[in-house]
Amino acid sequence: MAYGHLTDAQDAAADVAASLNDPATAADAIAGISADTSAARSLTSDPIWRAAESLPWIGAQLSAVSTVTAAIDDVASSALTPLAEVASSFSVDAIRPRDGAIDVSLFTSLAPAARTGADAIGSAGASVDAIDTSLLIGPLQAPITQAQELLQTTAAGAETLARATELMPAMLGADGPRNYLVIFQNNAEWRSQGGIVGAMAVISTDGGRMSLTAQGSSGDFRRYDSSVVPLSPELLGVYGERPGLYIQNATQVADFALTGQIAKEMWAREFGTQVDGVISLDPVALSYLLTATGPITLPTGDVLTSDNAVDLLLNGVYQRYERPSDQDAFFQAAAAEVFSALSSGAAEPRPLLEALARAGDENRLLLWSARDDDQAILDGTTLQGGLPVTDAAQTAFGVYLNDGTGSKMDYYLAAGAGAGWCTGVDGGSTAEAVVTIRNDAPADAATLPTYITGGGSFGVPEGSARSVAYLYLPAGAELVSSEASNAGATPVFGGGFDTGRQVISWTSELAPGEEATLRVRVKTPQTPQLVMHISPTVNTNETPRVATTCE
Repeated sequence: MAYGHLTDAQDAAADVAASLNDPATAADAIAGISADTSAARSLTSDPIWRAAESLPWIGAQLSAVSTVTAAIDDVASSALTPLAEVASSFSVDAIRPRDGAIDVSLFTSLAPAARTGADAIGSAGASVDAIDTSLLIGPLQAPITQAQELLQTTAAGAETLARATELMPAMLGADGPRNYLVIFQNNAEWRSQGGIVGAMAVISTDGGRMSLTAQGSSGDFRRYDSSVVPLSPELLGVYGERPGLYIQNATQVADFALTGQIAKEMWAREFGTQVDGVISLDPVALSYLLTATGPITLPTGDVLTSDNAVDLLLNGVYQRYERPSDQDAFFQAAAAEVFSALSSGAAEPRPLLEALARAGDENRLLLWSARDDDQAILDGTTLQGGLPVTDAAQTAFGVYLNDGTGSKMDYYLAAGAGAGWCTGVDGGSTAEAVVTIRNDAPADAATLPTYITGGGSFGVPEGSARSVAYLYLPAGAELVSSEASNAGATPVFGGGFDTGRQVISWTSELAPGEEATLRVRVKTPQTPQLVMHISPTVNTNETPRVATTCE
């Protein structure tokens, strides 16, 4: 009988998912789902069922069923029901800016239900995650595992919604004017967070109204005599003072919170104004936004689209303009036109939200707030751009790529990464990480404009590309071995530590068509998940591969 109710709820849930383009229609369906899950919970929680849960073998099966049923009922009644009630009077189109302003009351009205829902789903997910699936029979093990994965995904989405409703009103100036420095990372010249800081702008908000109040470029900044913010002895051992000396290197550190502090201080020194936070985008993220705005015509006559934005901004501009000042003017014009389209309400809300979500998932949209209460809301999210976390649930590697050519050759490079558990090796507690970099530039790359090749100014032959990869080992891991194969110049190793994580730096130099691979093995306790983070570049859109073996 319980199974029948859960099956009915599952079928109804599919109908709800299909109708989410109109949230108002979901409320009645969710009420029906809640009725079925409540009935199933009642059937799997009576005294006889509870007594049977103490029996050998069969008890584990019954306990798993009752735990999942209770969790799903909590989601349907405590989480989805209040959200559905709010959604019944909400339209996604309502977040579209009107005359340059967004109605911040929309977020405040959603906030209580969003927080209630996120907490309920998170609690339900935790109870289901605690089930030991190894004790379950096959026909039960699969759906329990599926429920664990589903609740993890749902919890992440609900928490994102809750944090957005808490953060957005303040960012949009509901409590007074705010200023945010937006930096555009240039993936044609790699840095740990994606690319060097190139064009930038200040977006001012007040009462939901947004305006573009200033623009700048890396050419507006000097080299400082010492780091503009204090760097820890560990960081100095890995990167030196470079991240705090040049605006282009602000993204060289692997933690965006530090990048934000550096960029904020440098902007204040050059322009004399303080900002409340720093937002980062790259041209790939911009291409996602253009799916929502549609094509945008620039003052040059170029039409910027989701299909050509990356190629035009990361390569075409350098092919066309030799002078950096002309390149900067082009970037600033593009940024201004895109902002105008977004602030005027030209973007379709649903594709815009999808674009922002995708950019956030790929670490192409980052946010740091100078206000501690706002920054606390970002804790643990991809928007925070923090170091990869190793804990009881996951073991995490981080790969941070940096240009060593002083050029825009990284537009032509492809990078990939993967990790696997070395099953049966060293007691099953060994993991291996692999990083691959390939130069896909044309054979005649040496004939490209000097601004692209670097002109050999750092000792790298024109057409070749030198890269420095920083591999962050999982916290507490013990290095077993590291080796590199390189068709080009002899690889160079270095390293240090960053907040207790061992860092291996690996320098490679590749001519067109050449490829280099780094392979590192570490001893570390095996966890349920193995995670690999890699810098977002033009050619690393896919999630790094994670395997169950080292083969």
